[in-house]
Amino acid sequence: MKLSHPEVVDEVLKLMQPRELKLFTAGPVACFPEVLEVMRSQMLSHRSPEYSALHRDTVLRLAEFLEARRATVLLAPCSGTGFMEASIRNAVTPGGKVLVTSVGVFGDRYVEVVESNGRRAVVLRKPLGEPILPEELDEALRRNSDVEAVTVTHNETSTGVINPLKELAKVAKEREKLVFVDAVSSMGAADVRVDEWGLDIVFSSSQKAFGVPPGLAMAAVSEEVFEKAGKIIDRGWYFDLIALREDLIKGWSTPSTPPIPQVAGLNAALRIIEKIGGKNPWLEMHERRAGRVRSKVVELGLELFAKPGFYSPTITVVKTPMGLKSSDIYKSLRGRGFEIAMGYGPVKETTFRIGHMGYITDQDIDHLFKELSDVLRNLKRG
Repeated sequence: MKLSHPEVVDEVLKLMQPRELKLFTAGPVACFPEVLEVMRSQMLSHRSPEYSALHRDTVLRLAEFLEARRATVLLAPCSGTGFMEASIRNAVTPGGKVLVTSVGVFGDRYVEVVESNGRRAVVLRKPLGEPILPEELDEALRRNSDVEAVTVTHNETSTGVINPLKELAKVAKEREKLVFVDAVSSMGAADVRVDEWGLDIVFSSSQKAFGVPPGLAMAAVSEEVFEKAGKIIDRGWYFDLIALREDLIKGWSTPSTPPIPQVAGLNAALRIIEKIGGKNPWLEMHERRAGRVRSKVVELGLELFAKPGFYSPTITVVKTPMGLKSSDIYKSLRGRGFEIAMGYGPVKETTFRIGHMGYITDQDIDHLFKELSDVLRNLKRG
């Protein structure tokens, strides 16, 4: 395709990327080259047979990856938070109670979503850096037997903690509760088995472990949720799960216009997973990459924030050395061409975060830590 005004491209790129940065963020992340190449294609109608074929193929591939053969996989034009709100609007009775498990800022966000939608949150909260344990959830449910659902933040990006989802879901299902899972920063990098673990809604976003630009959310939804939604009149419109499923069944699309490039990008990412041997090698790649980052953190004499045994496969949270600020570390690394993430929430200045999702090589990791070592040395001198 010939450009009529190539200078416009240069102007916008200069605004977006005045210089190249290697991304080690909590998301959006660096995208896989194949994803970006696919997304360059000209648009097609979202009501065309070609788009229906793309949507169908993407949904089926994602369902296979999530082991969601009984659940329905939905795509929606939003961030993962859209499905967070949908879980409450569609599957909790107005005025009903939800047990929200929180190990950080994003668990607390679920509390806000519950309460802003006219439901009541009962909160099981742990100190920052610690996970929710199955026995703690069991005791909380024993004391709050009238809750309709349990929420789990699978991977808390503010603290670098991954919760034991399989075990927590088992406890909740034994007590006959719906299980809502915020897997925004874990889906695609940590094991998620929707049917086997009895997950009722598990949702994520394109801009995390799948290495696709933001704008697309995905979720696997159980039949129990659709049954509950059918009894709730005020589900809203945009995040009505029944309407989303109807459009999926009717024409492999969405009620409102989907982000077609992102759907194509996700399809490309899922095909990359298939090419490297499937789900297990893909998850192993993320775990190996996370292990490399953690090892290098320790080599620098730094301390990990999360409790051992519950380290995130997608983001490593590091305690800021005494006397330094995470914002200074962030700015210094940015000046050297690396974008990490500052601390978040209550630990904003006492931690910094290194994301390891998306298109990152071992050489990128090694180069980052070479620069980080130099940055810390200079800041301590200063």
